[in-house]
Parts: sequence; C-alpha cells; structure tokens
Amino acid sequence: MRCAGLGIGRVAAAVGISGGGADRGGGGRPPELMQRLVLISAVGLLPWPDRRTRAGGRIVFAPGVEAATWAGIRMLLRARGRRALGSLLAPLSTGRGPAALTGDDAEMLLRLFAAMRSGRGFVRDMRPAPDLYAAVTQPALVVASRTDGGVPFAHAEALVAGLPRAELVESRAAGHFVWCAPDWPAVAGRIAAFGRTPPDQVKAR
Repeated sequence: MRCAGLGIGRVAAAVGISGGGADRGGGGRPPELMQRLVLISAVGLLPWPDRRTRAGGRIVFAPGVEAATWAGIRMLLRARGRRALGSLLAPLSTGRGPAALTGDDAEMLLRLFAAMRSGRGFVRDMRPAPDLYAAVTQPALVVASRTDGGVPFAHAEALVAGLPRAELVESRAAGHFVWCAPDWPAVAGRIAAFGRTPPDQVKAR
C-alpha cells in the first residue's frame, strides 16, 4: 500500500534488509517523502544470487510450493531444534561455521523461521534489480559483514560506491544476521545516530 493511501506524508527512514536492497528498500523515492535509507546485509546491483541458488530457489520458493517448503522447515526445527537451526545458518556464513548464538538470539531465530512465509517475495528478490542509484539522493547507511554468506560484502562496497551519500558500517557478525552479533548494540547505536542527524547535514561525496 502506498504511503499516501495511509495518510503518511513523510518517512524518517526506509529500511532494506537482505533481498530488499536499494531498489526495494525505498530507492528512487523523492526526498520529501523518504528522508533516509538504511540498508542491512542488503543486495546491490551485483549479480545475485549465483545461478545454482537462483535455479533452486525458483523451484522450492515458487508460489504454490513455498508453503510446503516452509512447513518442512518448521517440522525440521520442531524435531531438531538448535541443531537444525545451525544447519540453516551455516550457508549464510563464509567462515567455518556460524558463531555460537546466545540463548536469546537462538530462540529469536527459531521463532523467526517458525513464522516465516515468502509468498512471491523470494522469487521476486532473485530477479535482476533495476539501477536506481542515480535516483537516490538521500543519505544512506549501509551495514554489512565481511563473512556474510547470504549477500557477499562486495554488495555493500558497491552500494557505498554507487550511492552519492552513503556511509558503510562494518559489522563483525559471523554471517548474514548482523543483529545476532556481539557488536550489534554499537551498530544499532550508529543507526540511531544516523536517524537523528538532519539529512541536510550529511554531505555528498
């Protein structure tokens, strides 16, 4: 639903996470509507995902199939708990394996995966993104980890290089979910400070 239909005339920040990159996270919206853009572990304009993942994803997350896929994931999580969660997270890290999660983070991710559905979203996210970089004149904050196996760090570097008013915040997360890292409170603080900074005080490069 469009902001106008909700009676919203201005948005302090739009947030794009993972497949919801600059194009889907608010890129191209006029600055009088969207003041800032925050991109977390987000896809840029580089090819994504790889051909094998794209082919498989179009099958298992296709409309009419994705419900059964998520039902299978929920069944696996109920049966094997954190061990199954570790298997799901392993491909999302380029390290030897994801770092050990705290009890709270593990429970949060178990609840997240248990509630997830993708509809047509995942299939749409895998389509080539339109180049909206030139249309993004708002300040942007890009948060990413070098060990992200879901969206390579090169996407963050490309976003910062392509967006005229972008700043990179590097997370020390062991994988894709940067909010499950020990340094997340500091990263969240940077995001909050970015949200408090008047847009006109962020200089273009």
